[in-house]
Amino acid sequence: MVIQTDVPLNDKNWFRTGGSAAYFCEPSTVEECRGAFAYARQHGLPHFILGLGANVLVSDDGFDGLVIRPQLREISFQSSGDAVLVRAGAGVTMHKLIKECLANNATGLEEFGGIPASVGGATRMNLHYFGAALSDYVVSGTVMACATGEVQTVDRDWFAFGYDESRLGGGDYLLLDTTLKLKKVSDLDAAYHKGRLAEIIRHRMKRYPSTRTCGCFFRNFHEHEITVEIDGKKFPYVSYYLDRLGIKGELRVGGATVSHQHANMIVTSEGATSSDIVTLARMMQEMVRERFGMVPQTECQLIGFKKYPLSS
Repeated sequence: MVIQTDVPLNDKNWFRTGGSAAYFCEPSTVEECRGAFAYARQHGLPHFILGLGANVLVSDDGFDGLVIRPQLREISFQSSGDAVLVRAGAGVTMHKLIKECLANNATGLEEFGGIPASVGGATRMNLHYFGAALSDYVVSGTVMACATGEVQTVDRDWFAFGYDESRLGGGDYLLLDTTLKLKKVSDLDAAYHKGRLAEIIRHRMKRYPSTRTCGCFFRNFHEHEITVEIDGKKFPYVSYYLDRLGIKGELRVGGATVSHQHANMIVTSEGATSSDIVTLARMMQEMVRERFGMVPQTECQLIGFKKYPLSS
């Protein structure tokens, strides 16, 4: 495994912005992952674990540490009655995993079709879409303690899954692989689900921006954060409040614009900077605060910022 220096990150995240990583590596085995963390400890470097970069915003100053992008890409299948246990490495893309599962008559993950994510990133943030969450299928996983390199197999409860979060979010553990329990179906049913996957992806491409965005920038409000009621109800969906502001396709800073398709998605154009995105996001926060008395909080991960750049 090679530790590279001064590696640009703007081509490794979906916003296509941000500076460089002081150090960068792509371990493809368990031992290489262990070696990466040993290198970081030896040189006193902070580390960041990067997946497909679809849910991150990198500072224009880059990241002054070691960025680790795991490339563990093995997939295995084991039948268990009317179910299939699928074990997938952290570096496997969700798109590839879903396709491989359907090819092996294992269904359940189609709901996540068209969402850019690696298995590692999807598990870390408990990938979700409407009523479906990855945690619904997780049985166990293999993780490595970043501080010691110790590897252990953990059950689903260990992850402490929540909305947009899991125990992996603390940065103390690296996911090596995840085991999922899916439904085993006939060839005919598998063909149906393949068609359904194609329709889900088509729907996503029509409804949401598919390039130069991190998806939803802000998470939904927690119950205790909601200070207003609409028609006697509390709405946790931050996109509802942003929609009421009429900013879709209109509000912009430099090369960053609120998507015309979704009020909670920021898209960038050529030449955009992460500072443009931060400034735009702060404007969105302030507008919601002034209108509704609540401040949206980011769902997107922030990398390399010396201090939190948004309103808290």
